[in-house]
Amino acid sequence: MITQRVFGAGFTPRVQLALALILLGGVLVPLSNLLLAPSNPLHVPSYALALFGKYLCYALLALSLDLVWGYVGILSLGHGAFFALGGYAMGMYLMRQIGARGVYANPELPDFMVFLNWSELPWFWLGFDRFWFACLMVLLVPGLLAFVFGWFAFRSRVTGVYLSIITQAMTYALLLAFFRNDMGFGGNNGLTDFKDILGFPVQAAGTRGALFAASALALAVGVAVCAAIVGSQYGKLMIAVRDAESRTRFLGWRPENVKLFAFTVSAVMAGIAGALYVPQVGIINPGEFAPANSIEVVVWTAVGGRGTIVGPIIGALLVNSAKSWFTGALPDFWLFALGGLFVFVTLFMPKGILGLWDQWQNRTMRKKPADDPIEPSTAPLPQPAE
Repeated sequence: MITQRVFGAGFTPRVQLALALILLGGVLVPLSNLLLAPSNPLHVPSYALALFGKYLCYALLALSLDLVWGYVGILSLGHGAFFALGGYAMGMYLMRQIGARGVYANPELPDFMVFLNWSELPWFWLGFDRFWFACLMVLLVPGLLAFVFGWFAFRSRVTGVYLSIITQAMTYALLLAFFRNDMGFGGNNGLTDFKDILGFPVQAAGTRGALFAASALALAVGVAVCAAIVGSQYGKLMIAVRDAESRTRFLGWRPENVKLFAFTVSAVMAGIAGALYVPQVGIINPGEFAPANSIEVVVWTAVGGRGTIVGPIIGALLVNSAKSWFTGALPDFWLFALGGLFVFVTLFMPKGILGLWDQWQNRTMRKKPADDPIEPSTAPLPQPAE
């Protein structure tokens, strides 16, 4: 109750528990990798640390989609574009840190530019040798694209499946553009072979632990921001736009402004997720723009439960854990399993795992037996006075 009074109604006990677990995991998992011996059963291997860090980035991406789909009703099939743009911004910084240690030993140009006979660094690469500038671009580029896209789409009152198709077309157009070598982003191969981040080796155990902790912290901040927005008066307006947009407009509100705010904030969160993802996996290429990746994010959110804040995080962690197992044990069946999972959730679990849990709790509360009835008194009734 105290937390809700201080931070807002969105900080429910479920959200508080999720925040505590995320922050606790962000501390304990790296420490178990760095301090415990490999023979210790609680030791987390280095490969698992990087894998779990990637899952946390995916969870933040799913949370960003939940903000617009679960609370405003915008089904975006292009959130992978914002994720990839944030990843490219961080990848450009990491490429500039390589310097003369590249294959061609050019202190200014990345290896792929030397290979393609570029004579000088393009203007849009300037400034990416500074970490603060790269971080600014991680926020600004996805946010600006979402703002411009949303400005035209929402004011044109494009809704429903038409808006979903347009967002998918946007990410596909970016996919085709970034595949071109003359775009200056590495073409099909993308950006890779990173060496340092802030002067620390990317492959070092301490750096990987710090990246995992940063991913956990970013996810916790994302949960807190979403909870604060949803629990505010503006969050109630977002839900009103989702449930009855025409009635909200009739009452004098501008639904397009509400959608634009949520869409822009969501894109910034997705860009941060992409920026943390790249140094942990070691590569960023145009494949991250693929529409199938954005559709997978929708599956994670639907499985966990959209409109719940915590549900998309659970869905992202569960589905990606299953993907890691399936692609190793049954690689040919993963896409079939993913499609079957989405159909199953759509037909039998429309509110996802958390929605199913809430329904079970409500039924349990209704079936809870009442207190034992009071036995009727056997004492004789008093006789009226004569």
